[in-house]
Amino acid sequence: HKDAYQVILDGVKGGAKEKRLAAQFIPKFFKHFPELADSAINAQLDLCEDEDVSIRRQAIKELPQFATGDNLPRVADILTQLLQSDDSAEFNLVNNALLSIFKMDAKGTLGGLFSQILQGEDIVRERAIKFLSTKLKTLPEEVMTKEVEEFILTESKKVLEDVTGEEFVLFMKILSGLKSLQTVSGRQQLVELVAEQADLEQTFNPSDTDCVDRLLQCTRQAVPLFSKNVHSTKFVTYFCEHVLPNLSSLTTLVEGLDIQLEVLKLLAEMSSFCGDMEKLESNLKKLFDKLLEYMPLPPEEAENGENAGNEEPKLQFSYVECLLYSFHQLGRKLPDFLTAKLNAEKLKDFKIRLQYFARGLQVYIRQLRLALQGKTGEALKTEENKIKVVALKITNNINVLIKDLFHIPPSYKSTVTLSWKPVQKADASQKRASEDTTSGSPPKKASAGPKRDARQIYNPPSGKYSSNLGSFSYEQRGGFRGGRGRGWGGRGNRSRGRIY
Repeated sequence: HKDAYQVILDGVKGGAKEKRLAAQFIPKFFKHFPELADSAINAQLDLCEDEDVSIRRQAIKELPQFATGDNLPRVADILTQLLQSDDSAEFNLVNNALLSIFKMDAKGTLGGLFSQILQGEDIVRERAIKFLSTKLKTLPEEVMTKEVEEFILTESKKVLEDVTGEEFVLFMKILSGLKSLQTVSGRQQLVELVAEQADLEQTFNPSDTDCVDRLLQCTRQAVPLFSKNVHSTKFVTYFCEHVLPNLSSLTTLVEGLDIQLEVLKLLAEMSSFCGDMEKLESNLKKLFDKLLEYMPLPPEEAENGENAGNEEPKLQFSYVECLLYSFHQLGRKLPDFLTAKLNAEKLKDFKIRLQYFARGLQVYIRQLRLALQGKTGEALKTEENKIKVVALKITNNINVLIKDLFHIPPSYKSTVTLSWKPVQKADASQKRASEDTTSGSPPKKASAGPKRDARQIYNPPSGKYSSNLGSFSYEQRGGFRGGRGRGWGGRGNRSRGRIY
């Protein structure tokens, strides 16, 4: 019968009818002729690349039948290359075929996918990563065993040695969805992966947009992983030592992003989960100095009690909420910083600034409450009122924190939920949920609003942190890892889907 099977294989060189028959019969009798396995797979591959779309679809649909024993990784590799199809029906067939061989041998299938991610064409790499990020979570537990998950982690680490920003985000989505990484030690592993990607050992260059964007992108991936058991110390230290002193010189290519506010929000979110810090006092001092920049002294008054021509300083509430919150969180670890580590003159100066800020705050809180009084439901959903609601959260938060610092000695006991974080449900006895209990889920999207109200006193949040979460684009391969390139030399122009 070998000759008869050879005739079927030769059918791929015939007309449309012969090809359709070959597409069905080559897989049907494949298992009976192991000595012709290579020829059979190559013949079916020819059909997968036929000009007639119906023949291609038929050939692709039957590919899983070739996935036996040692042939499975090769079939997985071929199917992964076929993900580049722009025909939606064909693309769906490839997806389904990959899922069906996944259930036969997950590791073998992953081997094919990862070999293409590491060595394939750009379009194949991109679609293979998307396949993993969307389909892995749909597979049952008996397929996604601990051994399979360990294989995914090992292979992903190889890919992460050189990725674009977008690819990195997708891999973090893949890895953080693995059951074996839901534990404290699993989360810790992920944080270490992100820290490595962020390159926290390097010198920070605020004018290098790649460097800034990479740090922000990585930090955003790390934030949801932090908890009371998985500490943010390494990131908080880096932000205090390298980023805060350069805050005003930060640059980004992302249009409309307030990069300074973005950095301060990330620092505030991480500060709740900071563990023991080596240079706590010096980092607290850097944080304190940055806070002072946004806490103006009252304008000097002339002898007749009028303002001596000085403009009222603008109060940057959004920035101050972040800095004050971070200072309050880290200050808990060194509660005598304000009293023992600052000289009396500096402390007096700080209290004057706090007092002046608190005065402006009270005026603004009254205005906001008046503006929102009696408004419910639909009325609160207008853009203007949404901004006022968030502004009220910000000002109330600052108010609570300032009151704490006015205690003698300063207190660090109050808890507030950052204005852009979803409010935690709490018992009636616990109206304000502690930030420490937040799950680390990303903030809800808030819409962008005007920079300041007519009085030029308030810099309201514009929701830029959340609305720009996914807007960083890294066009070039290797740009995210400092332009090292991915070693594409010598591949030549391969024909579609053929590497064997």
